[in-house]
Amino acid sequence: MAVYTDITDEELERFLARYDLGEPLAFKGIAEGIQNSNFLLETAGGRFILTVYERGVTAKELPYFLDLMGYLAEAGFPSARPIPDREGVVLQSVRGKPVALAQFLPGLSARRPTVAQCRQAGEGLAWLHQAGEGFPERRVNDLGQAAWAGLFAGLEGAAEALKPGLSKTIAGDLAHLAAHWPRDLPAGVIHADFFPDNVFFREGRFAAAIDFYFACDDAYAYDLAVTLNAWCFESSGELNITAGKALLAGYEARRPLSDAERAALPILAHGAAMRFFLTRLADWGAAPDGALVKPKDPMEYERKLAVHRAGLSILTDAV
Repeated sequence: MAVYTDITDEELERFLARYDLGEPLAFKGIAEGIQNSNFLLETAGGRFILTVYERGVTAKELPYFLDLMGYLAEAGFPSARPIPDREGVVLQSVRGKPVALAQFLPGLSARRPTVAQCRQAGEGLAWLHQAGEGFPERRVNDLGQAAWAGLFAGLEGAAEALKPGLSKTIAGDLAHLAAHWPRDLPAGVIHADFFPDNVFFREGRFAAAIDFYFACDDAYAYDLAVTLNAWCFESSGELNITAGKALLAGYEARRPLSDAERAALPILAHGAAMRFFLTRLADWGAAPDGALVKPKDPMEYERKLAVHRAGLSILTDAV
C-alpha cells in the first residue's frame, strides 16, 4: 500500500454519493507498500479501505482480484469484502483511475513475527488455499518462473551497481531454476504475497489476510515457499529454523503436504527469493517523485538467495 494520488474532499464527496454509507468522518492515506494508493475511510456506516489502483494491475485484471476477495469472504475466510455501490457496481473511477472500496478488517500485522505467529501464519495460508478451492476464475502467475529471465533482461547493470559480480550470479541462478523447476504439484488459488504486513492478528491469533493483487493460480507449495522467505529469516539474512518448522507445522495442521511438495520446497524457496529480488530490483529507484513510499531493498532478497544457493537441503531439514 502507498499514496500516489491525493484524493480531494470534492472527489471523495462525489465518490461517496454513489453509496449509502453516510457522511465521511475521517479519511487519511496509508503510506505503506509500493503498488497502489490506499486510504482509510470512516463514515457513519463504518470503516473501509479505499484503493486507487496505480500500477502493477490493469483494469482488465481487477475483477479477478475483487471477485476472489468476495469469494473467499463468502467461504468464511477473513478477506476484505468489496463494497458495491447502490447499483451493485464494485469497480469505480477517480481521475480516470480504477478505484474500489472494501471492508475494513481489524487487526495488527507483526513487524517482527514470533515463532507462534509464524505457526498461525502457516495455518492461515493453508486456510486460504482451502477456501479458494472451487473459485471459477483463472489467472496465470505472470511473475512466475517463466517470467524471471525476461524480467532480469535489462537489469544487469542495476545488479552490478548493487554488488560487483551479482549479474553473473543471478544469471546462474536463473539457469539452475529453469532446469530444475518442479512441475505438476498440487495447485490452485494462491496469495503470492503473503508477507507479514499483509496478515493481521488479533489476540495472538490469525485474523485476516489483505492485499490480494498478486493472487493467481500456481502451486500451493510455491505460495508456502514465498511465505517461508517472508516470515522466517532474521534481519542478518539467516534462516530461522525454529520459525520455519512452526510455519510448516501450522500449514500442515490444515493441509498436509505431499511428499513431492515437501521435496520441492528448497528449490521453490530459491525461486520465490528470486522473484522478489527481481521485482525489488526493478522497483529500486523507480518510485515517482512525491510518493509517500520508499522502495524495498533488493539486497534483502539477495541475502536469502545466497542461503538457498549455498544449501538447498536447509528447508528439507526444517520440515
